[in-house]
Amino acid sequence: MKGKSVYVAGHRGMVGGALLRRLAQEDAKLVTTSRSEVDLCNQAAVFDWFAKTRPQVIFLAAAKVGGIVANNTLRAEFIYDNIAIAANVIHAAHLNGAEKLMFLGSSCIYPKLAAQPLREDSMLTGPLEPTNEPYAIAKIAGIKMAEAYRSQYGSDFVSVMPTNLYGPGDNYHPEYSHVVAALIRRFHEAKLSGAANVVVWGTGTPRREFLYVDDMADACVHLMKTYSSAELVNVGTGEDITIAEFARVVAAAVGYRGEISFDTSRPDGTPRKLLDISRLDKLGWRAKTSLEDGIRRAYTAYLAESQAKGLSQPHA
Repeated sequence: MKGKSVYVAGHRGMVGGALLRRLAQEDAKLVTTSRSEVDLCNQAAVFDWFAKTRPQVIFLAAAKVGGIVANNTLRAEFIYDNIAIAANVIHAAHLNGAEKLMFLGSSCIYPKLAAQPLREDSMLTGPLEPTNEPYAIAKIAGIKMAEAYRSQYGSDFVSVMPTNLYGPGDNYHPEYSHVVAALIRRFHEAKLSGAANVVVWGTGTPRREFLYVDDMADACVHLMKTYSSAELVNVGTGEDITIAEFARVVAAAVGYRGEISFDTSRPDGTPRKLLDISRLDKLGWRAKTSLEDGIRRAYTAYLAESQAKGLSQPHA
């Protein structure tokens, strides 16, 4: 990427922000644009911006994202926005001769009951988790677009599948956030208020894998430099934990010492999501940040973002 024009789509999001931090170490010309300048769902605006800017390397990290409730409630927005973003950016990259593009998918592309750990070739082998099916289908469409443009046009477009991510820049909305941000906020507010109990959604039994977002960014840069193939690459730690165990890790990091209970009326989602990272391992990359260290850093970032907004906790 030395001397190249590198565009991070979605730079204001958690993953995009981490990519900017990591790419600052590279001798590249970073290019970004805000949604107010270019709405990635607007084909004409995207095509015009790409024709003027002509980025050489593209990290497609822009997406409409959220937790179980957001995915299950905003189903039309999740499928439309994410298909539009993928279609517009991938085609614009092709039209303007981009040298390389990386599409960031999601582990929800895999079937709900696929064999664990999840191998890259298990995509499209069974039904998806119903609560996030629209988002998953949009991400599968993006993966298949990257494959098709590679096949038909010889485009050097690759796809990576991150596991559950967390860290600086996360979304702490009380209803629409992912589990890590939701629990950090919930335990922090409980600590401030002196609450005797914190309620965690679901049964606590599902198992999840968590990756610190700056590790994800490092993996993306490593693969952008070294990988060129149609096959997906899972990006994770290769280790998982129950939601109940994870809640205790978050509580410890925040300093909350009350009780933890579970609201079993809330959906659990997929019973288990653990990625098979053997392909990534062979490509020479492993995660460096432990879960405990990552959660402590995420909580520190939460407090800093909160202080910057002049609040005891970030806005919903």
